[in-house]
Amino acid sequence: MSKISWHQVSWHQVSALALAAFFVVGSLSNIFAPGSIYEEYLRWGYPHWFHFVTGSLELTTAVLLAQARTRLWGSALGCAVMLAALATVTHHGEYGHGVPPLIAATLSMVVGWIAWQKRLPNAA
Repeated sequence: MSKISWHQVSWHQVSALALAAFFVVGSLSNIFAPGSIYEEYLRWGYPHWFHFVTGSLELTTAVLLAQARTRLWGSALGCAVMLAALATVTHHGEYGHGVPPLIAATLSMVVGWIAWQKRLPNAA
């Protein structure tokens, strides 16, 4: 088993893993939806089971973000989920609730852009 030292870990990896951790926390909050989250989904007009869909998509995002080879897909899915959340709260006039999804969508775009750049051959 090889040991990884901290100087071998780039800020690109740390940012992707931190974003993945955010999506894990979000997925658990949605899957196990305490009453307040469950009630929000109902108030927004979603079916009573929709929090499971959101939580599953967020958990899938976290898994994809955690691995370099699937990071681009994870960032795209995460951005889509967060933009949908942003659209939902904006549509319902809950602008204060829009800050976390806006930040997460922006970070997803940054992580995705970095992953995309790593796929391109080095330009001369």
